[in-house]
Amino acid sequence: MLRLLSFTLFIATWWIASLLIGDAKLPAPPAVLSVLVAEARSGALFVNLGATLARVALAFTLAMALGSAIGYLMGRVSLANRLGDPWLILLLNLPALVVIVLAYIWAGLTEVAAIAAIAINKLPTAVVTLREGARALDPALDEMATAFSFPRGRAFRHVILPQLAPYIAAAARSGLSLVWKIVLVAEYLGRPNGVGFEIGVAFQLFDIPLLLAYSLSFAGVVLIIETLLVQPFETRLTRWRLRAA
Repeated sequence: MLRLLSFTLFIATWWIASLLIGDAKLPAPPAVLSVLVAEARSGALFVNLGATLARVALAFTLAMALGSAIGYLMGRVSLANRLGDPWLILLLNLPALVVIVLAYIWAGLTEVAAIAAIAINKLPTAVVTLREGARALDPALDEMATAFSFPRGRAFRHVILPQLAPYIAAAARSGLSLVWKIVLVAEYLGRPNGVGFEIGVAFQLFDIPLLLAYSLSFAGVVLIIETLLVQPFETRLTRWRLRAA
């Protein structure tokens, strides 16, 4: 009910602002809705949303897998941390736009270049979070696993992984919010489809209803995924932690 109330307040504020500013700069909700329905009926909306979501899924999976492995290694091995820290600082401070442009220049305007650029921009945040998680592991639990002769796989699954779970959840949530934004830039600059591409077309044509239609539909999909997947995933991973009453 609170979310419904918040959504209603958003629509009301938008409508009032449209009346004050004018439809030329801020179309009213019915105008945007009509464009959204037209795009959905033609199939273009679902094609572009599907392309964007596929890029998000691939880049996010790649970045989380590599970032978790590298972060865990840097947190557990001091030599790996000393060698990798300068690279990590460089990637953290390198603008996303630079990475995307260089990827397109070096690899061409290809799908691989777009996904690689998105993953590289997400990678350092996963590394930093998992490195801190690896540093926070309880040494007493490691000693317990050694004393009971746990196999490495079993020790990692039952001793290390539960301790890393909150950090994995945090890296996933923050990383996903970053990937959502970067994928639109990558599509705007060099892909022939996707939400970012359609936003670029709308900008060139000064078509504000089309721009808002794709922006809001994308935001709606993000909100659904956040509510149905990300939040339950984070709750499950951190269910063993004590929570305030």
